[in-house]
Amino acid sequence: MNKKDKIMKRLQEHYDEVEKMGYEIVGVFLQGSQNYELDHDGSDIDSKAILLPTFEHFVLRDKEVSTTHVMPNNEHVDLKDIRLMFESFKKQNVNFVEILFTEYKIMNPKYTELYQPMFDNAESIARYNNFAGVNCIAGMAMEKFKALEHPYPATMDKIKKYGYDGKQLSHELRLLEFLGRYIKGEPYADCLISKEREFLIDVKTNKMYNLDMARTVGKYTLDCINILKKKYMEENQVVVNKEVERLMYNVLVNIMRHSFRAELGIKT
Repeated sequence: MNKKDKIMKRLQEHYDEVEKMGYEIVGVFLQGSQNYELDHDGSDIDSKAILLPTFEHFVLRDKEVSTTHVMPNNEHVDLKDIRLMFESFKKQNVNFVEILFTEYKIMNPKYTELYQPMFDNAESIARYNNFAGVNCIAGMAMEKFKALEHPYPATMDKIKKYGYDGKQLSHELRLLEFLGRYIKGEPYADCLISKEREFLIDVKTNKMYNLDMARTVGKYTLDCINILKKKYMEENQVVVNKEVERLMYNVLVNIMRHSFRAELGIKT
């Protein structure tokens, strides 16, 4: 089985499991290393699922779904109410914006056409708010630096062996490159794919640095990102694309309207 077929097969398993949980799905999208072409043998296939509330949950203002479901094989599906997902797009969180560009997705046929404007305008959505975009990249890098030596259950073996998690450091380095290219105005889809793939995979798999070097590189990388951020914000004005905001709200309203009408048996 080739890589694409393997990913799509696993995404279908994610879709089927979320559907069995009783959720109304808009789509399930690949997230993570495969979208950056930084996967290797053994990389998990994780996803994000955009979900719709029921009419009753909406009227009663029940809390929007936002949780992570762990599959039997330990792969992760982030479950996200469509309203929260769209807020994440507005916040320009790279981990969410990336799903607008992935080639690996399974859409619910009921919502494919209504959701299509999000894909058609992915670049504009990804640059909806320039300051939010830069802030998010810098914030993510800080999180990765803080996680460098943290003994999470999933990384405990790596921490014991090397003293740090190379995956966190590789994310930091990727984000530094990403920020520089984002600021220069390169297409977002291009920014997602590193020009230093082999190097980053070696860092990710703890082949490049000992613990002392990893600490030094991590701190230096974070400092560089913060310098870039400061310089950018001093030299540029915040730009918020209200037209893109209206487009996202229109998609959101149209999909929820369609879902509620179907649930209530109202003919369109």
